[in-house]
Amino acid sequence: MATNDTVIWTLMIVVLVVFISQSCVRGESQVPCFFIFGDSLADNGNTNLLKTPAKANYLPYGIDFPKGPTGRFTNGRTFVDIIAELLGFENPIPCFATTRRPKDMVRGLNYASGSAGLRDETGTHMGANVNLNKQLLNHKATVKHIASVMGHKQSSNKHYLNKCLYSVGMGSNDYMNNYFQPKFYPTSTKYTPEQYATLLIKQYSRQIKTLYMYGARKVALVGLGQVGCAPYSISTGTNGSACVDKMNDAVQFFNKKLKSLVDHLNTNLTDAKFIYVNTYGMSGSSADRTTTGLKVSDVNCCPVNEIGQCVPSAAPCKNRSEHMFWDLFHPTEMANLVTARRAYNSSNPSDTYPMNIGHLAKLRL
Repeated sequence: MATNDTVIWTLMIVVLVVFISQSCVRGESQVPCFFIFGDSLADNGNTNLLKTPAKANYLPYGIDFPKGPTGRFTNGRTFVDIIAELLGFENPIPCFATTRRPKDMVRGLNYASGSAGLRDETGTHMGANVNLNKQLLNHKATVKHIASVMGHKQSSNKHYLNKCLYSVGMGSNDYMNNYFQPKFYPTSTKYTPEQYATLLIKQYSRQIKTLYMYGARKVALVGLGQVGCAPYSISTGTNGSACVDKMNDAVQFFNKKLKSLVDHLNTNLTDAKFIYVNTYGMSGSSADRTTTGLKVSDVNCCPVNEIGQCVPSAAPCKNRSEHMFWDLFHPTEMANLVTARRAYNSSNPSDTYPMNIGHLAKLRL
């Protein structure tokens, strides 16, 4: 015969299961929650209230997004917005800065911040940002809030978080707003590109292992794109090449070491799975982009100001579905759509290694 304590505990478990199923958007999402760490490529409003010009909470940013300007550095959806849709979430993952109730956190949060990097000082010449170390602290606080929802039952909390998907896309600003900004940072005078990549990956490894300690078991590490092909980079001079080769070469050192880090993590943390998303390769050549309809790859769509962002309320180009870049740095929604679909569905190991995001989400560990 069941004791009162047994009955009470059973009822608590039933209530918890019902609560989680209702809090996670729809029952069809492939993972119960999705946590996002990154920079302006994923930011959805975390930088809006910070003291910095590196924010995108005004038109024409968001011109094609249902809610208008939100802080997304593009005309519509970001890469992670589209990944969330492919995972089965009905609504975008909310940003950490404006989400207060623990019951709203159980389906995931977006911690990404414009101009932020792996290194604490990265992007600070632009003003305030939330670097990856701070994003991890914010996630630590979130984990505690979720534990409070679950009645401080550590095993239930850990089991729940273990099923979630985690996306981390950092490092672009450690080049664009650090290494290749010698006026503000000494890194390029202290390290060769390969030494700098090694330094970044060592730090990244520690940060990802911290995320693992907080419960992450399914982690997509998004590599760096062709930063030397951004309109801003091209405007600095290419020495006859289509893009700035020294910038692309530098991030390739990083990407190669990041892929090796994935192997290291999978070998040593056997109860977890890490994948590498090769956004550099997905960017492709000019011919590759043309096949996806992205015919304009070297010119921004919106008129820009002195820091390369859209001029407030300025009219953007009308053929934005053909543009790779929205402003001088950030891709358009169409470019994000192409990359996200490949990252989620691709069977090509050069796109996603050792599996795609869709398989990672469905993986049983």
